[in-house]
Amino acid sequence: MGIQENYISVKQNVRDICERTGRNPDEIQIIAVSKTFPITNIIELYSEGQTDFGENRIRELRDKYYNVSFQYHESVKINWHMVGHLQSRKVKDLIAFIHLIHSVDSFDLAKEIDTYSKKINKVTDILIQVNTSRESQKYGLDPSVVKEVCSQIKALPNIRIKGLMTIAKFTEDKNVIRESFKSLKTLFDEMKKLFSDMEHLSMGMTNDYEIAIEEGSTMLRIGSAIFGERKV
Repeated sequence: MGIQENYISVKQNVRDICERTGRNPDEIQIIAVSKTFPITNIIELYSEGQTDFGENRIRELRDKYYNVSFQYHESVKINWHMVGHLQSRKVKDLIAFIHLIHSVDSFDLAKEIDTYSKKINKVTDILIQVNTSRESQKYGLDPSVVKEVCSQIKALPNIRIKGLMTIAKFTEDKNVIRESFKSLKTLFDEMKKLFSDMEHLSMGMTNDYEIAIEEGSTMLRIGSAIFGERKV
């Protein structure tokens, strides 16, 4: 199937899962993770109504933003999401046009985002990445320190904490995946009582988005199920 057919299939799957679990599909936002794929594929998907696209490499994200802006000017309005690890020294390269940063995993990174946001008079929306699987090789805050770090970040005037994000362990064991998502949902519900801007629960990718929806995800980061297998 082509990209458009894949996209329609994913949207239908989301609706089916929501119907089965008693959720409203309008609560689920799909971020099409377009890394390694050309802007022609992005525009093809945009024509189907998809406006939110995710990238995990700064250079590729910046190049795509400028290419789309140059070629399509105001006729194409894309919300760009940074879904990969972000280094503090790279913040300046995306802050002017980024819609949402999914991967803030330290107060120091948040301070850098706040500093560059202030320079352009912008309030930048972020998600806090949480390492719910507690894997040493994975980025993200330990769940035990999330409240403390969010309290520090809340004092920064040019940042708005919009929710939490996690990446489940890559495993065939669905119970392990489910536990990762369930624990983030529990933390999210607690945090919403303390932070009024919290609304996004970003969890679930191509291989596990069904479980993520079942456990309360509001934002899915889906790449290969839409674009196909990556060639690099």
